[in-house]
Amino acid sequence: MLGKMKRILIGRPMKSAELDAEKLGKWKALAILSSDALSSVAYGTEQILLVLVAAGFAALWYSVPISIAVLGLLVILIFSYRQTIFAYPTGGGAYIVAKDNLGTTSSLIAGGSLLVDYILTVAVSSSAGTDAITSAFPVLHDYSVVIALIMIVFLTIMNLRGVTESASVLAIPIYLFIFSIAVLIISGGIKFLTGGMEAAAPEFGTSLSHVSIFLLLKAFSSGCSALTGVEAVSNAIPNFKQPAEKNAAGTLMLMGCILGVMFIGITLLAFGYGVKPDPHATVISQIAEATFGRGWMYFIIQGVTALILFLAANTAYSAFPLLSFMMAKDKYMPHMFMVRGDRLGFSNGIIFLSVMSALLVVGFKGNTESLIPLYAVGVFIPFTLSQLGMMIRWIKVKPSGWQMKLLVNTIGMLTTLSITLIFIFTKFTQTWVIFIFLPLVVYVFMRIHRHYCNIADELRIDIKIDKPAQKGNTIVIPVAGITRVVMNTISYAQTMSDHVVALYIGFDDESIRKMEQKWEEWNPGVRLVVIKSRYRSIMGPLKKFIDTVEWKTAETDHITILIPQFITKHWWQNVLHNQTSFMIRAYLINYKDVIVTTVPYHLNR
Repeated sequence: MLGKMKRILIGRPMKSAELDAEKLGKWKALAILSSDALSSVAYGTEQILLVLVAAGFAALWYSVPISIAVLGLLVILIFSYRQTIFAYPTGGGAYIVAKDNLGTTSSLIAGGSLLVDYILTVAVSSSAGTDAITSAFPVLHDYSVVIALIMIVFLTIMNLRGVTESASVLAIPIYLFIFSIAVLIISGGIKFLTGGMEAAAPEFGTSLSHVSIFLLLKAFSSGCSALTGVEAVSNAIPNFKQPAEKNAAGTLMLMGCILGVMFIGITLLAFGYGVKPDPHATVISQIAEATFGRGWMYFIIQGVTALILFLAANTAYSAFPLLSFMMAKDKYMPHMFMVRGDRLGFSNGIIFLSVMSALLVVGFKGNTESLIPLYAVGVFIPFTLSQLGMMIRWIKVKPSGWQMKLLVNTIGMLTTLSITLIFIFTKFTQTWVIFIFLPLVVYVFMRIHRHYCNIADELRIDIKIDKPAQKGNTIVIPVAGITRVVMNTISYAQTMSDHVVALYIGFDDESIRKMEQKWEEWNPGVRLVVIKSRYRSIMGPLKKFIDTVEWKTAETDHITILIPQFITKHWWQNVLHNQTSFMIRAYLINYKDVIVTTVPYHLNR
């Protein structure tokens, strides 16, 4: 039943040889890996206005120069990460760059920040997409958390089906969003220039004494949330078709151009139309309504905006599993993240990402603004470490033209470091948790790494010296009566050793007498040991008996506990029986020198 459902939702298993067919070309990669960055157009300008409106409507004109500054930072980041792609074509982005140039701790900070950022990406995107839907249909506002969770489940299933299939499906709404925003910018620009817009815009260049540098820096840092997702392409280079680094670099440049044009276009329209933040309508909703009215074009734009905000999470679904794989390969995350699923994706990473982001959505009740500051800080810490790592690389390696490359990354590092500090100082009340959470994440990574190293040291053998020990085998079979299950277990035990003993634990003299009498009549060729339990406990007497056997035979024999167990034909029938065999196995599994195993007997009805 579950297997059939899995096949319907995820599809047939794919052979390992089909992995190359799962690689992405530029246009599909643009849809999958830039959806996070492009979707930030829907809330980047709004984040700037939310800060500026505190100083009054007249202060909203500052959104234009602030957006130009954000655009300048975007250019710096695009060229910086383009250099990273060619320097580290295996992917991994900031984590690999920091590991190679800055050391383990810095790489774990970068990797931990990115992993947290990807979880926040899914939570923020699904919440922001829900906001767009509820702006158009206010009656759905009370169901925002449910809508966000439904979209997370949908994206999980799509990504479990494989990269290529999800790219083919999700590319359509992403390119439709780009087209719709282009139509909105052009139509809105024409309407503004022809005087078709009646709303009063704030006067550009007005000097306002109550607008502080602190407020402007806070607005700038909020606008920088539009740059989240820029690093995703450099993290996911292994997902590209060959030549992977060339295709990745081309995708990154194309993404930067589209993002820059859309972001500045929406900001200019918001300024020209005199748009101000409204808790019940997003900035794009207000611009679309002012341009087209509340007709079919408005609802199309709202619909594709909601879709792109939901699908922005897909960038995280591409990058999180890859980064988890790389960190697990370095023994800083559980090895389960290295396992490819039926459809050749890193399924455990996809499922873990979905569960964590869903918990955030429920915990924050879909409140996007509560998540965005953490989201942005999580991006700019890896930005800064990546730029610093590339600076050190150019100084060490000194390839052809390294001075110009060093200059680009130096400007990038200083800029992103400044923005990180601005975020921290201007939004400390919202971002302080990162100073507790990041060290905790790094500590967990270190403990995981230490665990794997300790296991490797303990399990390692010297093949010239260490040889298997030749020992016998004493087998103990706990029995509750004389049945086919017990007979099956004894038959199996006798093929392994001549030293087999059955153990019966009785609660009263009558049951013990009957068991001894039946065993003698049956005479299976195995000695029966009987113990009376005064407190109706099986585990205590069993443990004492095993301790005695271990004390007598540990030097010459292995000790094996064979547990008889019958398997019911239908799963629901299990609840009708005591699970004594499971409890015994769970109780004895921690014995250091005792082998515990189950001998199943399958029932037919």
